[in-house]
Order: sequence, then C-alpha cells, then structure tokens
Amino acid sequence: MNGQNRAIAVFGAYGHTAAFVLGELRRRGRMPLLVGRDAARLHSAAQAHPGAQVRVASAADPASLDRALSDAAAVVNCAGPFSDTALPVVDAALRAGIPYLDVAAEQAVTVETFQRRASQARDAGVVVAPSMAFYGGLGDLLASVAMGDWPDADDITIAIALDSWRPTRGTRETVRRNAGRHLVFTGGRLTPPSGPPKTGEWRFPAPLGVQEVTELSTADQVTISRHLRVPEIRVHINQAPLRDLRDPATPPPTPADADGRSAQTFLVDVVARRAGARRRATASGRDIYAVTAPIVVEATVRILDGRVRAAGVAAAGELFDAADFLRALDPAHLTFTGPDRRL
Repeated sequence: MNGQNRAIAVFGAYGHTAAFVLGELRRRGRMPLLVGRDAARLHSAAQAHPGAQVRVASAADPASLDRALSDAAAVVNCAGPFSDTALPVVDAALRAGIPYLDVAAEQAVTVETFQRRASQARDAGVVVAPSMAFYGGLGDLLASVAMGDWPDADDITIAIALDSWRPTRGTRETVRRNAGRHLVFTGGRLTPPSGPPKTGEWRFPAPLGVQEVTELSTADQVTISRHLRVPEIRVHINQAPLRDLRDPATPPPTPADADGRSAQTFLVDVVARRAGARRRATASGRDIYAVTAPIVVEATVRILDGRVRAAGVAAAGELFDAADFLRALDPAHLTFTGPDRRL
C-alpha cells in the first residue's frame, strides 16, 4: 500500500479540534484512521466518516500505539494535554518510520520535543512537526514571510486579536497544567519571565486599529527561535479574549456555520524589524480551533508529497515555503497579506 492510499492516523480523534482535522482530511481525499483510548467515543466519531478504521490505543501503552500506527502514512496528535501524549506518540511514529505532527499550544511541550527528540528524528530521517496549529504554526509561517530575504532581524512581534475566546475543556486543562511554566524569548534565549506580563498598545491593520494588548507566552516563541536569527520574539494579545479565558463561566465554542466553526474571529499581525526597516505579514479568519485543521492537514499532505526542506524536528517555516503554504490556505480558510515595506 503506497503513501497516497494509506490512512492518516489522528490520535485523540474524538476531541474538538480533531473533528475539524478529520473533516479536512476527508475534504482533501485522505482517509483518516481514528485512534484514541476511549473505544465508545472513537466509534461515535467514526460515524461521520464511513469506511474509516478505529483503533484503541493509549499514550501510556507503547505496544498499543505500535499496533495503531502499524500501517499509517502519518500521525496527527490532537490529544491534549500534550505533556502526557506528545513524546510517547513521537516515539511511536519514529518506531513506525512515519511523520508526526501535533497541534500543541503547550510551550513547554514544544521545547521538550525539539530538545529531546531532535537527534532521533534526524537519524531516522522522519519529520516531526510540533505545534502545527494556530499557536506555533501560523505565527511561525507569518514570521518567515515577514523576514523574507533578511538573514536576521532585530526583533519579531506577533500581535493577536481575537474578538472573543470560548475555550474548550482541553484549553482550560492546558492553562491549568501550564501555570508557572511560561517562557519568553529575549536576549537570544528562552527564559522564565522576569515579572508579570507587560501591557501596552498595538496598532492593528484596519478596521481594528489601536488595541490594548498584554504579553502572551506561546509556542510561536519556540518554533520561530529554532530557525530564524532574531534575539527578541514578543507575542501580544488583546484584552477581550483574556477576560473570556479567565472567566470560569465562559461557555465552550458552539457551531455558527455549516462547517461547524464558531463565530469567533481572529487576526494575527506579525512585524519583523531590522536596522530601522519593518516588514509585516498578517492572516485573518474565523475560529482558532477550526483553522488549525487546514494548517496541520496541509502540512501533512506536503510532507507526504515530499514538499519539505528538512527532516527531523522542525518548525513550519523551516519545513515549507511559508508564502506558498499560506497562499494555499487563502481564501478558503484565512486571508493572508504579505509584507508591506512601506511600514
């Protein structure tokens, strides 16, 4: 069975983001293989995907993972908290000799994947792509576009504007589990922050304009720092989604269109600066969970097609032609605008 005909395993296939990943795989003509530890939930999710196989496996049981991935073309890990699942599923993918991708927003987990599995993945010639998602992947692609032909930059800033944030149960668990584990990238290295998150203002492209923002620690600081030469990487987010996230009464996301996306809107604005010059790249769209699916599926398809620049553990902008990748998502999944040197 060749790579085009082999199913793509989705671990944690009954989660909120996983539902979008399964749908996007089918839209792209790829058969998903539903994998997870809860058989009943797997079979329930599989009802929407006739012909798809279901395999029960647990991150705590390496033999079960080996059986589940035995004839898969690749594995996409959607099962958080990723601090429990990432390395065990990476290891299973390496044993199977297949690409691994995940949608982790957990900064510490992305650091750990880069640090602890780099040599094994490189030696195996297997692509391991952590945080191929809204957080970690999208900002990294935009930063790569903004940098363009610059060999280095003075700093990169990612400014995120969400009109709201209805967190999933997985997001709330991630926030709880990662309290106190945040890092910032300053002085050319990842380090714990020296104080509370800084606040300020950011001038977003129209129609948003000037917004109050707060520093945010995300996987983007990890992925970007792996391959772009820049000593300072900052991420900011506007206030409204943080208020939603902090409020325990904020409900989870609910579908607002035929594709199951919520009504949430996002804009990611990335600016690179070098010697007084500035370059900007932006992306906007709906639903940060839903847009993760086309990002990780596009990456999976490109890896399987051989359209990658590297093997081993690598970030999105390191693996792919970032501008071409983002254009492939525009306009069906997001709106992408490239650098404006008139800034």
